[in-house]
Amino acid sequence: MSISASTASQPLGLAALEERLRDDLLTLGWPAKAWIPSFTRNNQPVHDVIVIGAGQAGLALSMALKQVGITPVLLDKSPLDMEGPWATTARMETLRSPKELTGPAMGIASLTFRAWFIAQFGLQAWTALDKIPRLQWMDYLRWYRRVTQADVRNSHEVLAVRPQADGVVEVDVRADGQVQTWQTRRLVLATGRDGLGGAQLPAFLQGVDRKFWAHSSDEMDYATLAGKHVGVVGAGASAMDSAATALENAAASVDMLVRRKELPRINKSKGSGVPGLTHGQYLLADEWKWRIRHYINAQQVPPPHGSTLRVSRHANAHFNFGCAVQSVEQAGDKLHVSTPGGVFVLDFLIVSTGFAIDWSLRPEFADIAPHVKLWNTRFTPEAGDEDAELSASPDLGPLFEFQENTPGQQPGLNHIHCFCYPAALSHGTVSGDIPAISDGARKLAQGLASLFYRDDIAQHFAQLQSYAEPELDGTEWTPANPAERVQALSQSHRI
Repeated sequence: MSISASTASQPLGLAALEERLRDDLLTLGWPAKAWIPSFTRNNQPVHDVIVIGAGQAGLALSMALKQVGITPVLLDKSPLDMEGPWATTARMETLRSPKELTGPAMGIASLTFRAWFIAQFGLQAWTALDKIPRLQWMDYLRWYRRVTQADVRNSHEVLAVRPQADGVVEVDVRADGQVQTWQTRRLVLATGRDGLGGAQLPAFLQGVDRKFWAHSSDEMDYATLAGKHVGVVGAGASAMDSAATALENAAASVDMLVRRKELPRINKSKGSGVPGLTHGQYLLADEWKWRIRHYINAQQVPPPHGSTLRVSRHANAHFNFGCAVQSVEQAGDKLHVSTPGGVFVLDFLIVSTGFAIDWSLRPEFADIAPHVKLWNTRFTPEAGDEDAELSASPDLGPLFEFQENTPGQQPGLNHIHCFCYPAALSHGTVSGDIPAISDGARKLAQGLASLFYRDDIAQHFAQLQSYAEPELDGTEWTPANPAERVQALSQSHRI
């Protein structure tokens, strides 16, 4: 469907787009016909795939699985329409990613953010748009969930995960005040940036009363910072967004406490965004996997241009470089924050120190944590290239599956697939970030389909043998009499 000039002034509306999407999906044969045999265990149904998390990664995977005839169940502890960080802990005004990226659209034009936006606001508005507003991206994901008919169970909190030797993973789930054990043949963790841990908290916060500080990923009412002198530790995107939010909520001042002498200027990760790496990270030698990811980590990603201006436009914002925090002490209702540049007396401190892989922060994974093989047992970097994040990353198999640290200690562990940020060292950034989320979802979905067929090969072969749907019913031809035909042909040749 071409977009005419009239489309810009008179948007078609979501109803028209959804009709177009329905036709696209019908044309593409999406969803595919179900083909996996149903199973029960202990007289209870066994799901084919359960996905923990219904953010953009979980939704993309749901759509990719439907393309290969598998319908997963997505469990999310958040209430309806509040999945992921976009409407809760994220504070950026716009996304960093260019608006043209297709994200979770799975190659379907009518499922893209662009199509969704133009259907409502027109082509001229799209052309004028610089970056995608954060809350508008959340609205798009809500629409995506609805039109793809993802089977999401909200307010379902996973309490425990237990792989079994027979290939079933037991999942304890709390919902409506009750705890039940679900069963699935494959479990996928689509749990986001902090998928195997949580906020990384620096040692200088030990002993500091929690009422005086927060991590940038915490849910918090920034209006409580009005009139206060606030410090923000860090200078990445979330630090800028937290600082700007505090300033916009009438903080008396915000001091950015930046370890580096200046902000990084170049986003090195953009230089790696080529199809060869997107599809080929897993095939690289360990040395190259480590070298690429460590280089990007060490160079650090600069804060977005707009996020930085959002802070610097305030006269009461102060960028303090070379001010790594050395210690924090309480003095009455104030914090004394010591840095090489001096002691900052502040009312409140926001630490934007990222996330760590820390299994102790995810009690639901306590049963598997001791058995997961990590990169620190697989690879030893050269001196100077050490990287705590990479060392703690899980050493995943070709389909994002966990592997046993000691073979045989936890059978069935490889039926759990890590489709969240900690998969980056093994597979690249295809399991969470917008640019390649469809590629990662498609890779995992197709791989899971192949595993199901392999595991059920005897049943599929028996089904092949018993397949008896006729192509012909015998009325399509009239049998000839061979003797008569031979005689007729002989006579015709003599003539």
